[in-house]
Amino acid sequence: MNTVNNSNVSTDSGFYIRPYGDRVLFVQILVGIFLYVNSLMIFTFLKKEIFREDTRYILFAQTLFSDSGLLVISDLALLGIYYEYPIPMIPCCILCTLMNWLNDCTPLTLVAMCLERYVAICMPLRHADISNSRNRKIGLLVIWTVSSMTSLIGIFGFLAVNPSHILLSYVLCSVEVLLTFAWQAQLRAVLLQMYFFFMFVIIVFTYIKIMMAARAASSDNKKSTYKSLRTVALHAFQLFLCLVQLLSPYVELAVLQIDFMLFVDVRYANFVVFIIVPRCLSPLIYGLRDEKFFLVLKHHTLFGLPKVVSAVFDARQCNKTRRLHTDS
Repeated sequence: MNTVNNSNVSTDSGFYIRPYGDRVLFVQILVGIFLYVNSLMIFTFLKKEIFREDTRYILFAQTLFSDSGLLVISDLALLGIYYEYPIPMIPCCILCTLMNWLNDCTPLTLVAMCLERYVAICMPLRHADISNSRNRKIGLLVIWTVSSMTSLIGIFGFLAVNPSHILLSYVLCSVEVLLTFAWQAQLRAVLLQMYFFFMFVIIVFTYIKIMMAARAASSDNKKSTYKSLRTVALHAFQLFLCLVQLLSPYVELAVLQIDFMLFVDVRYANFVVFIIVPRCLSPLIYGLRDEKFFLVLKHHTLFGLPKVVSAVFDARQCNKTRRLHTDS
């Protein structure tokens, strides 16, 4: 436990400091905006059958669900630590396991989305056969299974090295609670680095292949191909932010040995930049850059107002035309 001799400053996990209420409020605003946008996009996805039958939109919806769940749980943990509200160890273990699981799910889904774009651009004749319902279900099962491994290893490792009575205790919940010994954090870091190495190789491979296809494409297909190329590049940037997140605990630990106040600043910045920002890019990539999805999203966001306005305008034009004919 880390403590500071100040009545307004205390911490159990090194994640909060009471005077920084404005920062907590700022995070609540960001999370609120994020969840509102995600809710609109999830609603849009569920309302249109054409989206529910397209692999890339299904993968996009999965990122929305997993990112929203991660933001909600992480934000609850942040508030609990900031207001010093301890919870039983068993619910904390469940929440930490879910956080790790959802956190690992997004990068794997990004890789799957890049592979889907690779098949669509580089193997268009086989895209329909590869991207069928059966393969989609298998792909989603693989994503959730692989992303669960590090979190399950973490929780089983915690239960194996700690006495059973620790489950009856109360703690300020954060992911560090499961890392009782240094080797647990090192094991998790090694597993995640292996994951991200293979994921990074796959994204680089798909980027190069799509770039080659873009150069060889006809003028009619160049626009679509280059758009897919930019999509893969944005996914690579998202993956880079997630990869840097793996290094942030080591940076925070080094900073903690130097200055506690600087540690608080660094951890807050890491939470915003490497947790919130990558989750905001998915709605931008597929929700706003995709014309088909954006039109439907715009309709639901404005509650169908454009159609209402258009109908009123057409009715007024029709009445005006009738008056002119009557006067004449």
